[in-house]
Amino acid sequence: MSNAYEEYMKQMVLPMREELTRAGFEELATAQDVEQFIENVSGTTLVVVNSVCGCAAGLARPAATQAVLNSEKKPNHLVTVFAGQDKEATAKMREYFEGIEPSSPSMALLKDKKVVHFIPRHDIEGMPMESVMHNLLGAFEAHC
Repeated sequence: MSNAYEEYMKQMVLPMREELTRAGFEELATAQDVEQFIENVSGTTLVVVNSVCGCAAGLARPAATQAVLNSEKKPNHLVTVFAGQDKEATAKMREYFEGIEPSSPSMALLKDKKVVHFIPRHDIEGMPMESVMHNLLGAFEAHC
């Protein structure tokens, strides 16, 4: 990839990254970031696999941020990886989603290092944002 293209993509996705980081999500941008986080985590973690697609913009990111803002029971940790942008970080995170096909956008609720709830793209795309948010809220209620 050319440096001009890489710089353009970094600038283009910046607001997409900031939508989650402003809401308190920690961005894990490298495989090492993911490994260090997962190896030292305890409690519950919401992982958002971010993406540039429309269903990430109109559904996944708003649902994740609204669920966190509107829930009394919340995960202990909020993290995100960006599919298609931070490829190594995303691949490393997906290693922890044992038996689950890669999907972006997607959301996983982990208890310690184990996935206890997963929302793949096909449960996001075409759904009302409130439906995706309520899916997350139900997972928070059950596991947090």
